[in-house]
Amino acid sequence: MARGDSATAARSFRETLRLQPTLIEAREGLGLALYEMGDLDGTVEELRALLRQHPDAVRARQVLATALMAKQDWPAARAELEEVLRRQPDLVQAFYSLGLARYALGDLNGAIEAYRQVLARSPEQADARYNLALVLKLTHRDAEATPEFLAAARAGHARAQFFAGTAYARGLGVAPDLARAIAWWSRAGDQGNLEATVALVELRQTALGKTRRAPAERRAGEQAFRDYRSALWSEYPDLTKNGDDDTVGGALLRQGRGSEAVPVLISEALAFSEPAQAALEDLYHRGAAGQVPPYDARILSYFKTAADEGQVRARIALAKLYAAGLGVPKDTAHAISLLKSTPHEDAQRLLQEISASTEAAPSSPVRP
Repeated sequence: MARGDSATAARSFRETLRLQPTLIEAREGLGLALYEMGDLDGTVEELRALLRQHPDAVRARQVLATALMAKQDWPAARAELEEVLRRQPDLVQAFYSLGLARYALGDLNGAIEAYRQVLARSPEQADARYNLALVLKLTHRDAEATPEFLAAARAGHARAQFFAGTAYARGLGVAPDLARAIAWWSRAGDQGNLEATVALVELRQTALGKTRRAPAERRAGEQAFRDYRSALWSEYPDLTKNGDDDTVGGALLRQGRGSEAVPVLISEALAFSEPAQAALEDLYHRGAAGQVPPYDARILSYFKTAADEGQVRARIALAKLYAAGLGVPKDTAHAISLLKSTPHEDAQRLLQEISASTEAAPSSPVRP
């Protein structure tokens, strides 16, 4: 089983049981091997047979409960888990599983109690803290839920970071603070949380005036992104700011921390920092010796994201890349398309230049 060959292990356990039918360890091992193979019915059958003979086999009962949960037999799973905890009251994993079973059965208060038992014994359990926060939210106890979301978010739980951002955006259990919402959504988005990414896109669209929101909401969005950029410095107390236009990413580059600098510059650029946008354009073309290569794929991805959202500077930058084939296949038609759909004088000026150069380019000779 340690080598991942559960089928061989199951055969060995069956042979052992043929020779020694009462050997507890062999039947327990067979149940576990069957579970690893995905044979849930076989697992339940073997472990129930064992428990009829040895009801105090706690580990076997816990594996049985896990198999019952996989079968979505929640009432039976809950009963086994409660019996496990009656016999071994400090088993953290059993409390966690009990929380899942009670939640599935609609016993939200019971789930809350189970998760609190987990955290009383193992406070670092971010998943249990997130689950507790989620159930508290479902019972409309936002004042209790938000601190739990925040604790799980600080521990790096991406879904909790999304909910923490939402709590600050809507004032759920905390004072409304859009800048903090942006910070938490950004962290969650960096971990691949799609909901946080969507929330940030929607807020940027509001700040850019591309939605039908009231002017006051647009101004609030613009201010929130400014406040977010300012607050970002507090996350790097070792950095020195050189003037009002300095960026955290730029300061990281000056310290030779290019691997950190690029994602931070992208966060600042997506928060409408023109110095960060300019720095990314220069970094894409030139790179930073020993830190960031030219044509960095992360920066190209930023250009595409910002261009898709309608950000003028990114659309112009991306058009230049496609027109010249810099880090991307040369595609003049795509460059022209980007610029035609960008109603800005700089975009239209570049469109004229590209169109003129395309018309002036000699055509390929026709072969006889």
